[in-house]
Amino acid sequence: MTKRILFVFTSANRTLTGASTGWYLPEAAHPYYILAPHFIIDFASPEGPNPPVDEYSVQTFPDDIGKFLDNPEVKKKLSASKKLSEVNPDDYDAIFYVGGHGPVLDLAVDPVNIQLASKFYRAGKLVAAVCHGPAALVGATDESGKSIFAGKPVTGFSNVEEEQINKVKDVPFLLEDKISSLGGKYEKAAEPWGPKVVVAGNLITGQNPASAHPIGEAILQALQK
Repeated sequence: MTKRILFVFTSANRTLTGASTGWYLPEAAHPYYILAPHFIIDFASPEGPNPPVDEYSVQTFPDDIGKFLDNPEVKKKLSASKKLSEVNPDDYDAIFYVGGHGPVLDLAVDPVNIQLASKFYRAGKLVAAVCHGPAALVGATDESGKSIFAGKPVTGFSNVEEEQINKVKDVPFLLEDKISSLGGKYEKAAEPWGPKVVVAGNLITGQNPASAHPIGEAILQALQK
């Protein structure tokens, strides 16, 4: 039977400073290109249909407009995105959190999401996230109630990358610091903006936009085992 993956997007479209945000285009598009030929993919967000895309990411990655945003199949999936409250983890083999600053603002504290991510993890299903996507997992816990990051190598958007784009004031916490405070062994690429993907059992994390393609490859590899 064909395996199923749930792509989770933010519903947040403003940062703490009022700047526009949303989900980051290549961080959905690049894994999608790799995974869609092999698996059934559904989309979901806290508020359901048409999660807001980060306009800056659309301007920065124009190649993904035609291939992803204007793709009829993708448009259908975005407009039919489920609400997280409607998702049954039993229907899926993996969950993947798309980045953008949005997840730090809504998914990190959304009780429905925290419960959903915890259920996926506890069931031994694949839990993956890229860039700011791991912020969606900061409340997720294992059976013993410990953070799913505790004692594990994990990556996500770094403090230095956040500083370089002047977005520290836009978010309630810095992801690198949060991962470390939860007991995660934070890892990052040798240089800012370099690709970095970390596989720790059924938890897969990617650092930044450059990690979107390689995390797609890592998810593919894990689900084909």
